[in-house]
Amino acid sequence: MSPVLDARLEAAFGLIAAPGGAVHADIGSDHARLPIALVRRGDVRACLIVEKTAGPCEVARREVRRAGLTERIEVRLGDGFSPIFPQEVHSASLTGLGARTILGILNRAGSALPAQLVLQPNDTTGQLRAWASSHGYHLTDERLAPGFWTYTVLKLERSSGSDPAYQGLPEDVAQAWGPHLLRRQDPLLLAQLRAQHARLTEVTPHGRAAVRRDLELIERTLRLWA
Repeated sequence: MSPVLDARLEAAFGLIAAPGGAVHADIGSDHARLPIALVRRGDVRACLIVEKTAGPCEVARREVRRAGLTERIEVRLGDGFSPIFPQEVHSASLTGLGARTILGILNRAGSALPAQLVLQPNDTTGQLRAWASSHGYHLTDERLAPGFWTYTVLKLERSSGSDPAYQGLPEDVAQAWGPHLLRRQDPLLLAQLRAQHARLTEVTPHGRAAVRRDLELIERTLRLWA
């Protein structure tokens, strides 16, 4: 029986594709829920779990043993991609971490970075989209998931040339909120923008210049849907 995934992990699950039964890496897996679901009802042949400290590492190993999947899921102790060899995995996910933490892991990964990445930060996503554009990855899909707050899940795939996802959209707006979400007029994004607009409108008269810039960006975004 597969573990029950919350909305954000279910969204990540839906974006992970491993053609030919490839190997997927989950960096910072918590209780191994996503890897267990991937090998039981996904396309992946096997998973690698990487945990930075001994406690979470043992928790993940225990959950893998309970699931009877020790032959298909391996748990390694290490920082980010450091325990993974180049080309060892086809794809990787980083979920439930802050965007800065994810960026640090990606920037330290070197040749271990796979061709496909699924990222779910717990805060802003604009800097991850910008990282993809400057590191040879295209943003091929993105989804929003409800939870404690609205989570964004990004799918990046290594590709050359400019990213077609951004064509015809203001770059700053698209990087802030997501070109696929904007084109789909995602209802969760619209609700999020309206809520932020209402909050920032109240504080703008007393706010800093950065607050006014944020409000102006939201207003330009909402005008795209007018």
